[in-house]
Amino acid sequence: MTDRVLILGGRGRIGSSVAQDLANHTQAQITITGRSAEFGKAVSLSSGGQVQFLVLDLVEVDKLQNAIANSNLVIHCAGPFHYRDTNVLETCIAQGVNYVDVSDHRSYTSKALNFSEQAAAAGVTAIINTGIFPGISNSMVRQGVEQFDKPENIHLSYLVSGSGGAGITVMRTTFLGLQYPFETWIDGKWQVIKPYSERELVEFPPPYGRSGVYWFDMPETFTLPKAFPSVKTVITKFGSVPDFYNHLTWIAAHIFPKWLMQRRYMIEFLSHVSHSMTDVTNNFSGIGVAVRSEVTGQKDGKTAVYCSTVVHENTALASGCGTGSIAQLLLEGKLKKPGVFAVEEALPTDLFEEVMQSRGIKINHSWL
Repeated sequence: MTDRVLILGGRGRIGSSVAQDLANHTQAQITITGRSAEFGKAVSLSSGGQVQFLVLDLVEVDKLQNAIANSNLVIHCAGPFHYRDTNVLETCIAQGVNYVDVSDHRSYTSKALNFSEQAAAAGVTAIINTGIFPGISNSMVRQGVEQFDKPENIHLSYLVSGSGGAGITVMRTTFLGLQYPFETWIDGKWQVIKPYSERELVEFPPPYGRSGVYWFDMPETFTLPKAFPSVKTVITKFGSVPDFYNHLTWIAAHIFPKWLMQRRYMIEFLSHVSHSMTDVTNNFSGIGVAVRSEVTGQKDGKTAVYCSTVVHENTALASGCGTGSIAQLLLEGKLKKPGVFAVEEALPTDLFEEVMQSRGIKINHSWL
């Protein structure tokens, strides 16, 4: 029987990258959804029929339920997840259909994790926060943590060039992440941090080199302490290339009135302006991504530091690889863990290494 995969929000840059990865690595029949019928014919023709298009809005509950019932796996790419409820996940659990998403905000992650018992009872494997960051980044951390007798500190740094090859939704996600202070796990207790604060210069692999990163609200800040209880500090920082985008983002986070940044029309305005700017700067900055994971801990009675890095020339394609690889493992039956889990709790390191190698993504490691 042919596997049937439903990709919600599959018309977007991330969703279409996930579809392309699955088309490259599986024989699944893929259906991507969007709210406009204009996109459909071109998709079917360009994919030779392996990828089909379905006009679907998430508010069309009956149509959504039917589409999920006719699928073996649902991949939720319809962000921003700041605004999303868990209706898709709940429907998957009710229908007994496995679930993957590219969610990247703690509010959604918290809500999704609340359904772990129901998913386990239904035999449904639901893996959230897949993609590049969070996603591949989380597995890099797990890979590092496993090198230690007692891991103690995690420092994750992300760098994106220009638009990252993504669409307007990713811009919205960035500005939505500036709205409120957030809790982080530092020195064994929860502390409140201001978004886009405490600039730090971090050494990334070529072509990036030493670049500025800032505190940014990511779901890893609370899923990693849960996955690795001995860890006392988790730092997640994000930066942009060219560097002047960092300064503009800092202004939006610290100078603009908070009430203004919490208005949806302001988020839309900033997102569209930023996307127009990156259309120009992409020509010389590129659209790549770099991730640096640094784990500090005890090994053989001594304190040591294990560093992992990865670079990809296209952020959106890298996200597609992260999500697509997990979807592939679920379809092949190699990954089965009923419940709702973040990537670092669901994906064993050996399988992570296998799917990264099959996609030509090289993770570099070093002891510092």
